[in-house]
Amino acid sequence: MTKSELVEIIAEQQQGVTRREAEVVVNTILSVIGDALAAGDHVELRGFGSFTTRARQARVGRNPKTGASVMVPAKTVPHFKPGKELRERVDNHA
Repeated sequence: MTKSELVEIIAEQQQGVTRREAEVVVNTILSVIGDALAAGDHVELRGFGSFTTRARQARVGRNPKTGASVMVPAKTVPHFKPGKELRERVDNHA
């Protein structure tokens, strides 16, 4: 599902909410989550999951085209851990 598909579904299922209003809500939620993660905060949505950041160490990687060694710097990456309710819904639906 893409972001635009999510906006369409919200606009269809919620009477009185236009597509533009649904788009503003989706963009705002994603922006707030991104800003919180960038600030090093933890975001938890009960029943859905939690978003955190994880630090990755610097490492030596390989250029797949040439096979040459390349130094990959340390970085912080977002991490999502699904909640129990979401894990069970996905497991029971599969």
